[in-house]
Amino acid sequence: MAAPEGPGHSGRSRVGGGRAVGPARGETGGSGELSSARLRPGTPEQAGLDGDELRGLEDEVRRLSGGDRPWCSGAVVVAGRGPFAAVEHASGWAVRYASYDEETGRGVELPYARRVPMRLDTRFDLASLTKLFTAVAAVQQAERGALGLDRPVAAYVPRFAAAGKGTVTVRQLLTHTSGLRAELPLYEAPGRADRLAMIWREPLLSEPGAFRRYSDLNMIVLQAVLEQVTGETLDTCVRQGITRPLGMASTGFGPVPYVSAAATEDQRRPWGKLDRGMLRGIVHDENAYALGGIAGHAGLFSTAGDLAVLCRALLGGGRYGTARILAPASVNALLAPPGLGFLTDQPSFMGELAGHGAAGHTGFTGTSLVLDRATDTFLVLLANTVHPRRQAASNAPRAAAATRLARAVRTAGAGRRTPGGRGRGRGR
Repeated sequence: MAAPEGPGHSGRSRVGGGRAVGPARGETGGSGELSSARLRPGTPEQAGLDGDELRGLEDEVRRLSGGDRPWCSGAVVVAGRGPFAAVEHASGWAVRYASYDEETGRGVELPYARRVPMRLDTRFDLASLTKLFTAVAAVQQAERGALGLDRPVAAYVPRFAAAGKGTVTVRQLLTHTSGLRAELPLYEAPGRADRLAMIWREPLLSEPGAFRRYSDLNMIVLQAVLEQVTGETLDTCVRQGITRPLGMASTGFGPVPYVSAAATEDQRRPWGKLDRGMLRGIVHDENAYALGGIAGHAGLFSTAGDLAVLCRALLGGGRYGTARILAPASVNALLAPPGLGFLTDQPSFMGELAGHGAAGHTGFTGTSLVLDRATDTFLVLLANTVHPRRQAASNAPRAAAATRLARAVRTAGAGRRTPGGRGRGRGR
């Protein structure tokens, strides 16, 4: 029998009007300058978006946690344009399963009364969305002159030069063109120094710059670079340079309070790489866990509202309210193809937002975000697709949500003035 699709949505859904998104509340925009606009709730009309498409987006996200074989246990979506968050919706369950049953190939469902509904303020294990914060922190240091993007990594971390890696640059880490393999089983080494030594000894699989090979190791190495040039740990760099200035109070490295987080996996061998049981509020990625929960490639937890604030700051050229985390030129370096840390124009998860410079990323646990400077739109879709067990989750729901947002811009009318500020949002 199919399980119930999820709890009622009272207080957990809004298309236009209602509660404020994220930490920024109540600012009317003053001069209306887009670069300083804070995110606030708005109607589709205020955002210059088509309400029918947005309601369709919400309906599609609601269905993701339903049926006999749901895409996810639960999801939260926040989407908008300009300074307006026109959609805030939570559906399904933050915690639905007690464990995973190998014999039946299904999750062992909790009694209905013991399940935890998904909420707009549920914290998610961001997985690889952490890489975006590491990238922003690196570009901040480049902007300040402390880090040279085209300098060899070994200039900052001499041990990295071993095994022929001496010419790999910081930029090549950020663009995944270093030549490093995708990952290593760092969790098998006995201590942190031994785990990092595995990377220092690792030879390249290809010449630096030859082609793109996505690698978690790139961002772990970049973490070491950042910690060397700043004298601070990565969590401090992210907190002082990004989350504190933007007021992202619900964003930080784990562990986070158990009751605030969406569950991830009943992590056990053979499908997992460690035997840790059902995880909630503790990083899912085994290598990040082995590195103490603070890693350049994974480890951050956040809410959809907080991530929408980050999107708004980047769309605003690095400025959010009175805070500036990056100069406009630095934001352009991050987001312009091929992207630094960010992926650009990927229809596989960006749908019809891709094609004019959209940037974003996905995370293994079910997280994703996309921002599109051409239309001044953003989409944050967080889900726990690995609950109760990791699976090869399709990107199709992410692409479908992004396409809904792209069509909401197009249907509302091409070439209208960007909502809430200067410039033009180009419909497609």
